[in-house]
Amino acid sequence: MGETANAGRREAIERAGFISIGANVALAALKGAAGFFSNSISLTLDAVNSLTDALSGIVTVAGARLAAKKPDKKHPLGHGRAEYISQFIVAAVIVYAGITSLIESVKAVISPGESSYSAPAVAVMVGAVAVKLFLGLFMKRAGRKNNSGTLCASGTDALSDAALTSSVLAAALVKMLTGIKLEAYVGLVISAAIIYSGIEIIRDAVDELLGHRTQADVSLAVRKAVESVDGVIGAYDLLMHDYGPDRFVASIHVEVADTMTAREIDVLTRRIQEKVYAECGVVMAAVGVYAQNTQSAEEARAKERITEAVLNVPEVKQVHGFFIDDTRREIRLDAVIGFEAESRDKTAEQVARLVRTMYPGYEVYVTADADFSD
Repeated sequence: MGETANAGRREAIERAGFISIGANVALAALKGAAGFFSNSISLTLDAVNSLTDALSGIVTVAGARLAAKKPDKKHPLGHGRAEYISQFIVAAVIVYAGITSLIESVKAVISPGESSYSAPAVAVMVGAVAVKLFLGLFMKRAGRKNNSGTLCASGTDALSDAALTSSVLAAALVKMLTGIKLEAYVGLVISAAIIYSGIEIIRDAVDELLGHRTQADVSLAVRKAVESVDGVIGAYDLLMHDYGPDRFVASIHVEVADTMTAREIDVLTRRIQEKVYAECGVVMAAVGVYAQNTQSAEEARAKERITEAVLNVPEVKQVHGFFIDDTRREIRLDAVIGFEAESRDKTAEQVARLVRTMYPGYEVYVTADADFSD
C-alpha cells in the first residue's frame, strides 16, 4: 500500500474514531444522569460501558496514528502491527469494564435498591439504542472498507450495546408497568455480554499478533498474478508475512524451463515483483526458482510416475520442484505435507524410500514443505 493510500486509510480510521468518541461521551453523560436520578444500577452500568467505548475510540485513533508512522532503522517494515496492539488494548478495556459491572450487579442482586424510572430516562434509553445502532453499522462499514480489525471490533461492540440498552429499556418498562424489579439481573446479563465481547476481540487480536494463514482470496490473487507472467510454469511455496492491515511481504518459488539463462531469470523475477505489487499491493521480497526438466521425454515420464506415486501417501498434499539429474544420478522434489502428519520428517523419509524403490541407484532428496497458503 502506497503512502497516499496509507494516509487516506489513517484519516478514515481517525474520523470514525472521533465520531465514536463524541457519541459515546454524550451517551455516557446522558445515561449516567438518567441512572443517577432513577437509582438504576443497570442504566448506570450501561453509562460506564459507553465511557469505556469512548476510551476505546481514543485507543483506536492513537493506534492508527502510530501504525501510520514511516518506517525507520529500528522498524524497517513500518509500524502497522500497532493496530493489532490497539485492538488488544480496546478488548482489555472492555473486559475490565465487564468485570467491574459484574461485581456491581452481584452487589445489586444481593442488596437491591429502589429505582424509579421517568419518561426522560426512558427517552434517553430509546435515543441511546438508535445512536448505538447507527454507530455500530457505521463503524463496521468503515472497518470493512479500511480493513481495520479495531474498527470492526468497535462496531460489533456498539451493536451489542444497542441490544444491551434495549434490555435495560425493557427492564425499565417492566418496572414501570408491573413494579417487578429486574434491573440487577439485566446488569448481570450486560456484564456477561461485555466480558464475552472483550474476550472474542482479544482472541482475534492475539491471532493477528501470532500470525495466521493468509486469507484465500489474497493468496490466490498473488499466485494468479505470478502464474500470468510469461515464462512461469508454476508457482509454489507462497509465504506471506503480515506487518499490519494490507501490508504484506511475501516470497515464492516459481518453476521455469531448465533452458533459461541467468539473464532471463533475472528479467522474469523483476517482472513478477512489479506485477504482484501493481495488482495486489504485496511486496514480493524473494523469488526462488525451480528448474523443470525439458530435455528428455523420459525425464517427463519419470516426473509423472513419481508424482502420482507420492500423492498416494495420505499426508502429502502436493508435489513440486521435481528435478532429475541423470548425470549425477539424483532426484529432487518438494512434498507439501499436511499439518495432520504426526511427523513431517518421517513422512518426507517415507516419500524418499518410495522413490528409491522406483528408481534404485538414484540419490533421492525430499524437502518437506508446509501448507502455508491456498
